[in-house]
Order: sequence, then structure tokens, then C-alpha cells
Amino acid sequence: MHGRVKVRTTEEERERKKKEQVLKMRAYRAAMTRIQKKRSAGELDDELLGLTVQILQRNPDISTLWNIRRECVLRKTGELQSTLKELEATEAQDAAGKVEEEEKEDKVEKEEKENTGEADSKAVTGVAALAQQLQAIYTTELDLTEQCLMVNPKSYNSWYHRCWTLEQNPQADWQRELQLCNKYLKYDERNFHTWDYRRYVSAKAAVPAEQELDFCTEKIKVNFSNYSSWHHRSLLLPTLYPNEQHDRPMSEHKLQEELEMVLTAAFTDPNDSSAWFYQRWLLGSGAQERDQPVAVAAFRCWPHKAQLALKKPYPDMAQLQVQLISEQQTWQLQPWKPANGEKIQWQCDQAINIDPSQDYVLALAGQRLNLSVQPSDKSLFYFVPPHATASCSKKLLGELQTQLQSCLDLLEYEPDSKWTLLTSALLMRAIDVTGYHEQSLAHLSKLEHVDALRRGYYKDLALSWTMEMALAKWPQTSSYPQLFEMPTKISSTRTPYVQYLIVADKVSS
Repeated sequence: MHGRVKVRTTEEERERKKKEQVLKMRAYRAAMTRIQKKRSAGELDDELLGLTVQILQRNPDISTLWNIRRECVLRKTGELQSTLKELEATEAQDAAGKVEEEEKEDKVEKEEKENTGEADSKAVTGVAALAQQLQAIYTTELDLTEQCLMVNPKSYNSWYHRCWTLEQNPQADWQRELQLCNKYLKYDERNFHTWDYRRYVSAKAAVPAEQELDFCTEKIKVNFSNYSSWHHRSLLLPTLYPNEQHDRPMSEHKLQEELEMVLTAAFTDPNDSSAWFYQRWLLGSGAQERDQPVAVAAFRCWPHKAQLALKKPYPDMAQLQVQLISEQQTWQLQPWKPANGEKIQWQCDQAINIDPSQDYVLALAGQRLNLSVQPSDKSLFYFVPPHATASCSKKLLGELQTQLQSCLDLLEYEPDSKWTLLTSALLMRAIDVTGYHEQSLAHLSKLEHVDALRRGYYKDLALSWTMEMALAKWPQTSSYPQLFEMPTKISSTRTPYVQYLIVADKVSS
């Protein structure tokens, strides 16, 4: 019947799509074959650039084509820059000749001077034209990446090519790039590709960190569930509000403000993870260990050898200068060989004359660690328990207690809220590790059932907290440092912080 649109059956639609796919595949293969032939022949011309555009506008995630475009751009810009340098050199020579001619006064020489001036003007015009051609090449690449990002805003290749193009262009417009970031963040305020690009652009444009922080705040107010914005905020705050002791992510005053803000966000939607993750970062211990290339966990030295335990793996101890310094002598401890596969524990076989009556210092990576003497076997050792509780003011402690109480109140209404259970356990440890130890472990035990898919994670976290508590109490025992009694919940096959035990003569299970 006339006037009615024919509705294709499922089989017809499937067949139509199949034919379209075949045609697209043929066109793609033909274009790629032509591109590879031209590239092999060294024909990096405008035709090759046009062929890559046809494919990239449909699929911007083909790395090979972006690489080919970069080869073409480098050749074209290289040729233009060579010509530009030649013109600039000619212009300089003409200018020098013009100065000489101005000293002559006869008519013929004046006419020659005018002709030279015309040539000089032409040279200037040629320089400007070449500069415009260079900018046109960069503009073409930037326009193409914009078109590709409209197809796929999360295309790694498109974002990278845009950064590469801007790096090639000495006249890049960074303010325009900032506006582009704002444009894309309106489409999707959680696109981490755009946020990462914004960090790159803001650094190039020298945008004040305060301005970026205000931008983050506005985005968070629009949508609390914006993990990328919270992350961007976490990179700015330590710079704007540094903590002198490096035991907190930022100054205590700003930390208190951030805790108040993030609690509001977390309670707006307790099931959203963004704000809870940010709050967990706020409760962390700062950048002290992260900034240190080598963080010593423990050290033990006998007259015939030395053992060094690190908090995190270090690839090659030969790069470090390790010294044992006494009141009368200095030893260069070397060479070191790994005592385990993770390269956390190292051993140095070297004869050292230890006098228990003297003071000793271990020096490495800008650190000077005071050593204790064990008179029974004339050995030296260094030990500090892992993750010592950071000190905090009464105001900050009060804020932490308020947040803990709010979490406990929320658990009365939502007892199975996994983020609230985990955050309350972390708050307990931030307030009083010893006093809340058992209660925080009880929360982890409940999380093993509430969030069964991550049962292994909670078990490992509980083992770490249990071992931390045992190591923290060890120096107060009468058996320290000769004997360490392993907590009953920890098996010999899964022992966290095992490197700290090099100080002990014996470990009982």
C-alpha cells in the first residue's frame, strides 16, 4: 500500500548489515593497502594524509595511521623550516647590503637601494607565507583530532596526537586548549582522558593552582560522583597546602575542611565509591615514604655480614652508597646481593670490627639512621614499626571522631554498607590504632561476608593490621630484639612485613 514505510524483517535487516560490513571491509583493506604502498615507497605526501583521514574519522584508534601522519607532518614541516631558514638568512644579507648602500649618494646607487628594498619586502612576505603554511599544517592536525574525539572522546591515540602536535608548534594556543577541555567536560565531566589532558594543558598555560582547585570544586558541586575531579583535587592540594611534617596529605586546617566536604558528598549517596576513595586518601599518611627513593624498614649488622630490609623493592643497590659510620671509622658496605626475589631484603658479606661502646650511624640516600647495639653478639640493628600513627591537633582529632560517629550512625540504618564499614575502620585507625584495633578487625570480618567478591582483599588487610600491631608492641616486650612471637592469626606462608623480622634472632609461631 502507498504511503507506508516498509518495515524490514529481522532477517532482511541482518542481511543488509552484512552487506554493508562487507563493503566497509573492502574499502578499508583497499585504503590500508594503498597507504602501506605509499609509505614503503617514501611518498609521504598530501594524498597519503588524505587516505589516513578517511579511515581515522571512522575509527580513530588505529595507532599505525597516526604514526604515518606524524611521519608526514615531520617531513613537511622539516622542508618548510629549511626553506624558512634560507629566506631568513637571505633577508639578513639583504639588510646588511642595504646599510652599505645607504652610505652611497649617487642616483644609480639610490635606485639599486630601492630595488633591494623591494626584494627585501618580497623576502619578508615569503617568510610570513611559510610561517602561515607551518601553522596550517598544525591546525589541520588539531582539527582532525577534534573530529576524531567527537567520534570517540576516550580515544588514547587522538589525545596523544593532539599533545604531540602542540609540542611541535612553538606558537601553540594553550588558552584555546583550555576552552576545549571545558567544552568536552560539559559533554562528560567524568572523562578521565579530558582531565588528564587538562593537567597537561594547564601546566603549559601556567594556570594558577588556586584557579584549578576552584574549577574542581565547581565540578564536584555539579556531580559528587566525579572520581576524576576528586583525583585532580588530590594532586593540587598537597602543593597549595603542604604539610611540613609530611605525615598528612596536606596542612591540618585544609585537611579538616576537606574531610567535612567529602563526608557530605559520601552521605549524599553512600553507595557511590568516588567520595569514599577520596576520603580514604585524606586519611592516608601523606607523601613522606613516596618521596623517598629508598625507605629503610630494618637493618642488622654482625661482625661478618650486614642485612638491609626496605619498605619497597629497589632494583639495584649498586647505585646507592651505603656507609656504616662509627666515632672512629667509616665502612663502605658493598657489594649487596638480594636475599629474596622481591629485592626488598639485601645482604652484604663484609668483615666489620664492631665496638659496643661506640655509637654507630647508617647513612644512605641522604638519611642518617642511629643504630642500637646488641651486646650479646656484638651486632647493630635499626628498627621502626611500620605505619606509626601520625600526630594530629585536637581540632583534627575532633573532626575525625565526629566523622566516625556519623559513620556508625549510618551503619545503624544501613548495616551492610560496605563503604561505610571500611571507612569507619580506617577512621578508627586514624584516631587510635591500639584502642580500636579489635573493632576495626571486626568491621573487616563483616566485610568478608557483605562484599564476598573481595574477601581475599579484606583478609589480607586484616593480616597486615594484625602484623602492624604486633610489630608496634614488640619493642616494649622483654624479648626484644632477640625473639619475635608471631600472632596466631598469621601463617608462615602469608606473612606481611616479613622484612622487619631480620632484626630478630628467632621467630616463634
